[in-house]
Amino acid sequence: MVEVTVEEAMNCTPDDFIEFVLDVHRYAEVDHKIAAIVWARRQGDLTDFKFKPALPGLPGPAPKMVMRVHRVSDTRIEMSLTPLPHNKLNHRLMTFTSSFDCTPTEGGTVIRSVTSIGVAPVARWLLEPILRRNLPADIEAEMKRAKAYMQRQTEQRRH
Repeated sequence: MVEVTVEEAMNCTPDDFIEFVLDVHRYAEVDHKIAAIVWARRQGDLTDFKFKPALPGLPGPAPKMVMRVHRVSDTRIEMSLTPLPHNKLNHRLMTFTSSFDCTPTEGGTVIRSVTSIGVAPVARWLLEPILRRNLPADIEAEMKRAKAYMQRQTEQRRH
């Protein structure tokens, strides 16, 4: 299992950040692991979307995935593979969970991102070393891009 935790202070409210993540088309602008969105469906605090993933360091095309983004509270959002029958191959190869915990602070919010990827034994020897090398830097860069995006949004609302 590869787990990456990153914290970043952002100039936004928890709700602003959670709405940003629920709008997967906007969030894909900062998360380069979301290469191309095929479709997205949002119903309230739940978004399902199908996309072409681009995991850092892994060569070649990956099978398309269907992910679920779910606001579980006013300060937490979780992502995971949607249940079967979606992702039949992906469920055999891996587990994936990600969460964002938003802690309000004076002047903004601290976002704690936790991403966990477990790889099936048949591919673990190959994929885990690549993910361990590349995933931490990728998620740190994603959070920096999210911070810059949220800063631009905050500045636009002020004008």
